[in-house]
Formats: sequence, structure tokens, C-alpha cells
Amino acid sequence: MSIHTSVDSPAPQQDLNAIIGHRFIYTYANGWQYEMYVKNDTTIDYRIHSGMVGGRWVKDQNVDLVGLGRGVFKVSWNEPTGTSVVVNIVPEDRVLHGTIFFPHWVELDGSKTVLYQNDHLERMRQFRDEGPTYPIYVVPEFAHITLFEFVGVDDETVIDTAPADLPAGFADRSN
Repeated sequence: MSIHTSVDSPAPQQDLNAIIGHRFIYTYANGWQYEMYVKNDTTIDYRIHSGMVGGRWVKDQNVDLVGLGRGVFKVSWNEPTGTSVVVNIVPEDRVLHGTIFFPHWVELDGSKTVLYQNDHLERMRQFRDEGPTYPIYVVPEFAHITLFEFVGVDDETVIDTAPADLPAGFADRSN
């Protein structure tokens, strides 16, 4: 990936091959454990293994995925819940930084989102619209990537079950 940019062309050349088709499991400094699968250049699937909304899982989340420089990627999205997320990933260094912007209703009762979101999209939008939205609960954290593996592009089987239904030790794997 070229890092040479200019005022007229500030975006580096986009080579996303080092992140597309990869699954990674990571644990934030606050102990929350997540799993993300970069299905393609516009879509992720993810599971939340532990934390404030542990047990939640989502397929086909539309994202903005960009390369920021050699081996540095940013994934950002807005969910039907009103939650916004920005995750900067450096696979080679096994580090990422995520910032989650939870609307106040999720901070008050995140358990409403602990489900397979795709089956409850209208309900998530209803909760979002009912609010309250503010104040936004901002959670900025560094995380350690414990597992990073290529599993293929657009594979619907990578994340296809709830975190609680996975084999014992699934999220504890590392490489």
C-alpha cells in the first residue's frame, strides 16, 4: 500500500487483501471480548463474547473499510440500534483500537440488544427511535488480537451461531 499522498489525492492506495476474508478475536483492555469477520470490502459479521452486550451477534453489517497505511485498517459503521463504531486494526502488531458510541438507551439496558440482531431489525430501530439517545456513552479502548486467520471471502458459515452455542474454548483460541 502506497503511503504517498497529496492535497489533491489524500487517500493512500487501497490494498485491503490483508484484512478481507479474515476472522479475528480480540479482547479490549476493559475485558470485553469480540470477534469480527471481514466478509468483503463493505460487509462484516461479528459476535460479542463478553462485555456489556456479550451474547450479541450480527451478520451482514454494512461498513466503511479503508486502509490508512501499510497494514493499518479502519472499519466504521452505524447500527440499527443507533450505536456507532470505529475500529482501527493493525494485524501485524496484534493491536486494534475501537471506539464505541452507545446511545444512552443501550447504556441503560444493553440486554435488549443481546440477540441475533438480524431477526430483530425493526425492534432495534424502534428502541433507537424511542431513546433516549443522549448522553452518548463513549467507550474508547485498545485491544489485543489473540486470533487472526484467513477463512475466505463471503463465507456465510464463519459466523453463523450465537456465542453461547459455540464449542467450549472457541473464543480462547490463539495463534
